[in-house]
Amino acid sequence: LSDGPAGVRDGQPATAFPSPVSLAASFDRALTAQAGELVGKETKARGYHVLYAPMVNIVRVPQGGRNFETYGEDPYLAGQLGTSFVSAMQGQGIAAQVKHYAANNQENDRTWASSNVDDRTLREIYLPAFEMAVKQGGAWSVMCAYNQVGHSFACEHFPLLNDILADQWGFSGVVGSDYPATHSGVRSALAGLDQEFGGSTFYAGL
Repeated sequence: LSDGPAGVRDGQPATAFPSPVSLAASFDRALTAQAGELVGKETKARGYHVLYAPMVNIVRVPQGGRNFETYGEDPYLAGQLGTSFVSAMQGQGIAAQVKHYAANNQENDRTWASSNVDDRTLREIYLPAFEMAVKQGGAWSVMCAYNQVGHSFACEHFPLLNDILADQWGFSGVVGSDYPATHSGVRSALAGLDQEFGGSTFYAGL
């Protein structure tokens, strides 16, 4: 597994692709697909199987330090370009891990802050890009976020991971945690978290 999403990020020299927010400014699905294909080829050439990309969180906090990694503030645009990237990269045999699910829109206190959002706003603004990447793009993996959503950590959030992602959207791929976004073993596993990444060891006790 390797980090992304503006190219492979593993501490070694790599191709610096246009930042996703710059691709979003082009409104060009074909161009974004071309980037996804080339990122997929480079990821494969380095021996990885999964890239932590694309990031489809909505730009809400202007000074967010990772806004460049996403596709802007419009849910439909983010979803369409994210879908293009996912399909093209997975066409190279590299699993896309769409992130950060969900409502992860600021860097300050991102490991514990709670995004408190009503269901309609969640469905209309913060989830559509993920839904498109899963349903239209066929994403093989999703990364759950650091933050809480309605005072429940995203990686143990049963409604988000089970009710919406798995049941309503039909996602059958792998859900992985951000580093270290896991806060429990049993609760996370029952909610639908498949893979705990570095920085926490709750799954070691299962």
